[in-house]
Amino acid sequence: MSLADEHCVTVTRESTAVGAAERAALIAAIHDWRLVTLDGVERLEREFKFKDFTQALAFTNRIGAQADAEDHHPALLTEWGKVTVTWWTHVVDGLHRNDFVMAARTERIFSEMGRPRST
Repeated sequence: MSLADEHCVTVTRESTAVGAAERAALIAAIHDWRLVTLDGVERLEREFKFKDFTQALAFTNRIGAQADAEDHHPALLTEWGKVTVTWWTHVVDGLHRNDFVMAARTERIFSEMGRPRST
């Protein structure tokens, strides 16, 4: 099963962030995503480019619908021709497998839209 076909699991206070070995394997499965640290919290981030605001907003809305369906929500910054998507898990104060699953689903949505442009 591909990462994008997995479903998010419920995260509790007993859940833990992914370890270094698992993180390395998972990041290899989601090309073009970068690890960023903001306020001491590791996150996955990627910028997607589009030909106009309408396409960017359509992408944002599809990500939002997928996030609601999985009950796991990203930070989304929608601008003219560009959407920045950032995944992390508040409960573990870092990255959980769910973040990688949703990053892979984000890639799938982008691909389904015809991969307008990407950075």
